[in-house]
Amino acid sequence: MYTTCMFCTRPLGTNEVVETFPVGRRLAFDAARGRLWVVCARCERWNLTPMEERWEAVEACERIFRDTRVRFSTDNIGLARHPEGLTLVRIGEPLRPEFAAWRYGDQFGRRRRRKMLYGAAGVVLAGGTVVGGLAVGVMGVVLLEAPLHMANMWVNLRTRVKLRPDGGGVIGLRRGDLRDTRIRPADESPGFKVQLRRTSHGVVRKGWYHGEEAHRFAAAIVPGLNAMGGTKAAVLGAAGEIEAAGHAQRFLVDVAGRRGFESDVGEPGCIAKMPRPTRLALEMALHEEQERRALEGELWLLEQAWREAEEIAAISDDLLLPEGTDDFIREHGRARETR
Repeated sequence: MYTTCMFCTRPLGTNEVVETFPVGRRLAFDAARGRLWVVCARCERWNLTPMEERWEAVEACERIFRDTRVRFSTDNIGLARHPEGLTLVRIGEPLRPEFAAWRYGDQFGRRRRRKMLYGAAGVVLAGGTVVGGLAVGVMGVVLLEAPLHMANMWVNLRTRVKLRPDGGGVIGLRRGDLRDTRIRPADESPGFKVQLRRTSHGVVRKGWYHGEEAHRFAAAIVPGLNAMGGTKAAVLGAAGEIEAAGHAQRFLVDVAGRRGFESDVGEPGCIAKMPRPTRLALEMALHEEQERRALEGELWLLEQAWREAEEIAAISDDLLLPEGTDDFIREHGRARETR
């Protein structure tokens, strides 16, 4: 049973309400299709659960939902809050715009609010710099601007996305690298390919990725390009683009073949140049396509994503410790055992 979000690698939390599935504080389920998601409280992403852990939990969620008094329902979607803190989202047969508003509205809205908050903080800091400059002179301006300058450098230089190619190793992408990601039609079979730009020690390298790697890499990169999130209107517009294409897979092929969206050097298919609703639709379609393939029997893809999330979470935890901590623990552990 997986306990870490496969998107932000944070713990999913626990509940004591669903005995057969004690993971998560917010569960979404579709009893008709036998689907169960754990909604991450941190990033609002929906984590599809493996098949073998799903059926009994879905039945339990349906029973608990019906027995919960505090609930809100439309014809297609219901929301119930259990007294012990578990929130249940019951999926009926919603139209795509309604389902998108429930599924993606929270996460895109949360991103938007967070970015607006960070922007406001930057304005306040910049304003403080001006006031401080008037009060303490040029040296005050320099001292107050330094933290803001350092923060900008950190945002631009830190690795935003880590990708794991099939051949091994790790590809780290920075902010500027993400903005140069391109998507174009696949060379042979229907689908798409993705071009990545990597900057290492001042050297820029570009390469195309196809097939499963293209899907996996795009699904990891596009959320970084949608860091500003979107309004409810933008989410509904994104859902409308997918609906116009017919389904997620057809939308992905369609958007990869569109003309325009040229990069700064005139190359087509630059994802960062797409209108916001189209970028949101791309993220939604990639997510839904990943789930479709898992539900059709390629569950190893889903389990691989979970394992990678658990692995990255462990690496992230280790990064918080000072260098040499492992050696210190081993040395003092041996010393304690010999006492």
